[in-house]
Amino acid sequence: QVQLVESGGGLVQAGGSLRLSCAASGRPVSSYYIGWFRQPPGKEREFVGHTGWRGGSTLYLESVKGRFTISRDNANNTVYLQMNSLKPEDTAVYSCAARLASTTAWNYWGQGTQVTVSS
Repeated sequence: QVQLVESGGGLVQAGGSLRLSCAASGRPVSSYYIGWFRQPPGKEREFVGHTGWRGGSTLYLESVKGRFTISRDNANNTVYLQMNSLKPEDTAVYSCAARLASTTAWNYWGQGTQVTVSS
């Protein structure tokens, strides 16, 4: 089992950048796919993208392509979400989640971190 803790959220002006961290404990993050999700206020949760256990990453949310990057540091058991050129519509609670390669269910979740982008 893996435990996840997000950090790095906060208030930023439009056009600014933030880097979110997802620190894992309990089991090596290299064993899992790690996904980033976000839930804007009053809206459904969105799947931002994920990084596979072999490295590499995929962004699924069209609105963040070219601005967000997912990376992982297996040595430090941490996955990052680098967010550049932030827009007010990026305001959301961002969460990371983990799943094993053999499943499709994201079974392990962090508590989330708030990102607020002011115009």
